[in-house]
Amino acid sequence: MNAIVNPDDIRKAVANSLSTPSEDIARHVLAMAGANPSQIEKSITTGTGLVAYDLQAPAKNLYPVNTPLIKSLPRVGGVGTATNWKAVTGLSGSGFDATGWVPEGQRAGQMSYSTSSRSAAYATIGEEDQATWEAISAGRTFEDVQATMTTRLLQKMMLKEEMAVLAGNASLQLGTPSAPTLAAAGSGATLPALTYSVIVVALTLEGYRNSSLANGVATTKTVTGADGKTFTINGGSSAKSSNTTQAVTLGQTLSATATAILGAVAYAWFVGAAGSETLQAITTLNSATFNAAPTAGRQAATAISADSSTNATGFDGLLTTALKAGSGAYVNSLATGVAGTGTTLTSSGHGSVNEIDTMLQSLWDSYQVSPSVLWVNSQQLKDIATKVLTSASAPLLQYFQSPADGEARLTAGAAIDFYFNPFLNGGMRIPIRIHPLVPPGTILGYAADLPLQYQSNEVPNVAEVRVRRDYYQVDWPVTTRSQMVGVYAEETLAVYAPFAMAAITNIAAG
Repeated sequence: MNAIVNPDDIRKAVANSLSTPSEDIARHVLAMAGANPSQIEKSITTGTGLVAYDLQAPAKNLYPVNTPLIKSLPRVGGVGTATNWKAVTGLSGSGFDATGWVPEGQRAGQMSYSTSSRSAAYATIGEEDQATWEAISAGRTFEDVQATMTTRLLQKMMLKEEMAVLAGNASLQLGTPSAPTLAAAGSGATLPALTYSVIVVALTLEGYRNSSLANGVATTKTVTGADGKTFTINGGSSAKSSNTTQAVTLGQTLSATATAILGAVAYAWFVGAAGSETLQAITTLNSATFNAAPTAGRQAATAISADSSTNATGFDGLLTTALKAGSGAYVNSLATGVAGTGTTLTSSGHGSVNEIDTMLQSLWDSYQVSPSVLWVNSQQLKDIATKVLTSASAPLLQYFQSPADGEARLTAGAAIDFYFNPFLNGGMRIPIRIHPLVPPGTILGYAADLPLQYQSNEVPNVAEVRVRRDYYQVDWPVTTRSQMVGVYAEETLAVYAPFAMAAITNIAAG
């Protein structure tokens, strides 16, 4: 638009066009100025940004908060620094324990007891957050920033408590794994020819959840609290093993196996030339195979300098309690051969799984108890269905179709809801439930109640969360232009009958 328009001409054009639409006046004026009136309607599009913003309020919270354990376990009040109890674990009769005969007119000998003192120290679980005053103000009409901050803070606190109740580890130290056993065989792999060195690190369930190939094995972390003070927490990893070397020619696959460690649910594998090993795999078996060139840029084995498997300021969860030596719980870590393929669950051929049958029978033979639930990963739920629903078990299955319904309709897919335990007073059905935190390769059995033969046990709950102070929120004094909030709980997990639990670990998929 280069022409200069005389204002008097514009006034005349307007006066002469009073009876015409306003858009014609605009076109006439633009034409006098040398512009093309037909192009003006194309100069503004949605690309200019002069549009409304359709923002739905409030924000969508697209994260799962699945905490079945803390929702199902009883919560009971407590005091002091720990909860303590005495356990009578056995009664021994006089003479021969299984023989009760007494001669006429005489008295029997005196029986004896097996007792133990047990305790569980209280620990604090907490999480904090803050919102600046500007954020609170700017969020008006979108969402109540303070309220939603507190809700999400509470949800994260619940997720952390769920992990603590399942797999908190205050006392089961993993130590140092043995050096792995290596082998090289096969053809067709792309692993470059080299003499490889392999180091293994064991992981607790906390360590497995805290570690990844991208971020490395979790060791220790210094946390700066909202009060400016610092503390150190451990990530859940063992010390590193010594290395083992194996020559590999092009085309071969390198297999590594380590001795399973009590308390470990996963293993991290560092592979490379001796002295330059880097993290190449995290498995839920005590074995791994490598058939391609190691990925560069991963965590070096030198980053692992000590055992970081326990946190003394925490408490032992259900899985940790079961896996501890001397707990009385049934524990089976399936064997893994040097080929690194692992051991799968096996079908009994009559609609059950051998490893689970053995577990249930052992619990009855040893303590006359049974799990009331089996917590599994999605992998194990699928495996159990595969082992149960076989051609051999097909004659045991039935489906019913009413003639009045006409054509038959079937639903694809199958899952096992319950596992029948025949070893407990006529049998019982045990629900199989997926837990979001139970890792692949692990099955956890837990008894919420003891059977009738324990009717005088004085154990109201097999396990319970003892709370010295249950969930509480702290709205901290304003010291800066932010609203700071903390949510805490002071609690411990008391497991009175650990022998009523069971764990099968090191299960390969298949």
